[in-house]
Amino acid sequence: MAEEEGPAIELRQRKKPKSSEYKESAKEKKIDDTAVPERAPKHVLLQRFAKIFIGCLAAVTSGMMYALYLSAYHERKFWFSNRQELEREITFQGDSAIYYSYYKDMLKAPSFERGVYELTHNNKTVSLKTINAVQQMSLYPELIASVLYQATGSNEIIEPVYFYIGIVFGLQGIYVTALFVTSWIMSGTWLAGMLTVAWFIINRVDTTRIEYSIPLRENWALPYFACQVAALTGYLKSNLNTYGERFCYLLMSASTYTFMMMWEYSHYLLFLQAISLFLLDSFSLEQSGKVHEVYKIYIFSLFLGYLLQFENSAFLVSPLLSLVVALVLVKCLQLNVKKGTFVAKIMKVINFYLVCTLTVTLNIIMKTFVPHKENGYMLKFLEVKFGLNITKNFTMNWLLCQKSLQAPSQDFFLRLTQSSLLPFYILVLIICFLSIMQVIFRRINDKSLKKAVTLEDGRIGERPEIIYHVIHTILLGSLAMVIEGLKYLWTPYVCMLAASGVCSPELWTTLFKWFRLRTVHPILLALILSMAVPTIIGFSLWKEFFPRLMTELTELQEFYDPDTVELMTWIKRQAPVAAVFAGSPQLMGVIKLCTGWMVTSLPLYNDDDLLKRNENIYQIYSKRSAEDIYKILTSYKANYLIVEDAICNEVGTMRGCRVKDLLDIANGHVDCEESDKLTYSKYGRFCHEVKINYSPYVNYFTRVYWNRSYFVYKINTVISFQS
Repeated sequence: MAEEEGPAIELRQRKKPKSSEYKESAKEKKIDDTAVPERAPKHVLLQRFAKIFIGCLAAVTSGMMYALYLSAYHERKFWFSNRQELEREITFQGDSAIYYSYYKDMLKAPSFERGVYELTHNNKTVSLKTINAVQQMSLYPELIASVLYQATGSNEIIEPVYFYIGIVFGLQGIYVTALFVTSWIMSGTWLAGMLTVAWFIINRVDTTRIEYSIPLRENWALPYFACQVAALTGYLKSNLNTYGERFCYLLMSASTYTFMMMWEYSHYLLFLQAISLFLLDSFSLEQSGKVHEVYKIYIFSLFLGYLLQFENSAFLVSPLLSLVVALVLVKCLQLNVKKGTFVAKIMKVINFYLVCTLTVTLNIIMKTFVPHKENGYMLKFLEVKFGLNITKNFTMNWLLCQKSLQAPSQDFFLRLTQSSLLPFYILVLIICFLSIMQVIFRRINDKSLKKAVTLEDGRIGERPEIIYHVIHTILLGSLAMVIEGLKYLWTPYVCMLAASGVCSPELWTTLFKWFRLRTVHPILLALILSMAVPTIIGFSLWKEFFPRLMTELTELQEFYDPDTVELMTWIKRQAPVAAVFAGSPQLMGVIKLCTGWMVTSLPLYNDDDLLKRNENIYQIYSKRSAEDIYKILTSYKANYLIVEDAICNEVGTMRGCRVKDLLDIANGHVDCEESDKLTYSKYGRFCHEVKINYSPYVNYFTRVYWNRSYFVYKINTVISFQS
């Protein structure tokens, strides 16, 4: 009986506690069962805080110093502060002049609303053409700069030009800071950020075009892309806490949208990024959830950009939208199959095929049904570039002759090698790539991967942020090997990946694990090398390149172009306000900025009509009759013609790439296959003949001004034929 009483008593005691007490006890039990992470000691927390504080201070200081360096170098190069406003404006060449001219127009407008309206319904720039300049030229930087200049009361403190270039230089400082942070996140040490900045500045001829063309769209946009990449790098990390994830997500969302608004070609660069993330997700090397959250950011930014950029159809026909929609659709159709099975592997291949097929199909459908003004020259250019087609078209051949659209020269690789950047980049890339391949084969063989990779594991290829950057730099590098102008997108991330690699103990541990070192502990050796190698690189760069940077700042250069100054002065004083000028697109951009007079063409290459205008106006350097040239110019309501001696008597280093050579090819005056054989032309070259002042040229054109570089002719409205 006593043995039977025990259980009964125990049962009665269990029924006694109230429900609230039971809940509390259950809670306590749950808390006790859950493993609570031990709180780090105070000295460890102080050490972490000091490391983060010093790193942040170094990152911000690096950005500020680089911005100040650019400002000082710009002052020394152009002697900017000692020049008149006209001479300063002449330093903006080509399309840069157009962008800055609209900034000036916004400052002159009676109100911001009126200024925006005049830019969106602009009929005072190009003759016989009304354009939405904000949409076509992505003038949001100029709108923001003009608002800030007036809202902050800077008009009483600083001149507009200094405010404008100051913002751009400040953005370049943010650019460098973002690269610093990205390298720091990947390596775990801010020493990598310092090395990234050093390589970026030393190789700035190949990392940025800020020295030559300040207002370029890429100089406004790429700093935001660098911030987006930094946020994405942090977001992809496996051991990131919830608050860090949210911060990275918000920063990524804001910077992605801003990047799209600043540059018309931004969605192509994001398309490459989306491909990198797609490949990352395809190998199941990261949680699909994070990658698909990034896809949502793309879709949101594209549609918001479409709405706020006056329903710009370029966003709808973008390959980025087609790819992201295809990825989302395939994700919805994906079957729940047990991982690691043969069926799961087959499904991976099918999904990959479906994404590729759907992307192409959706893009074709969008371009068929959505009215768009996509530049048709891009596809034709790529066909000719890769030898799939041949053409006599002037615009196409002129683009092919541009240095930025050709393959990079040997000097480019030599400069990267001399600064030790290229050898270390190749070393880091090979190690990371082989480690990624090793991880992929482990995945194929159904071997489990660790959620958190430790230093002892020596598997840098398991880290999703490393995988993303390796794929991204390979894609960008492949394009940069074909088109030199794309090196400005690739080289900054070469600096970042190389610096983060040599400063990462994990990379060296991965290498030593392969060699199976026994004499020295691989982790100890990796820690030593991750400090020693970047220190040695830093000292060698300091010794060789720091004196050169200081010399650049101490040497006083001068931008001297008196002929252009005289031409602009004559136009402002002598030409009627309603006059329309015709000439090379590059010169027309400067005329628009310095004088405000209307022109017939602009140095912009994203509009078919403007490209056709440029080709027609360039006929003044061809072997065409005076009557033909007169008809072309009057069809655009031109009143004055400017002939540039530098183009007319050009002696090009590259055979067949001079403007007059390309015009002769397009007009059939030179046989494409036998370039030495000239076909008959009964007219001399117009730019030469018009200078001689004989009939019939004097019947159509009257010379009204000339100097060593420019000849200005008034286009006669009443033609008087002389014998």
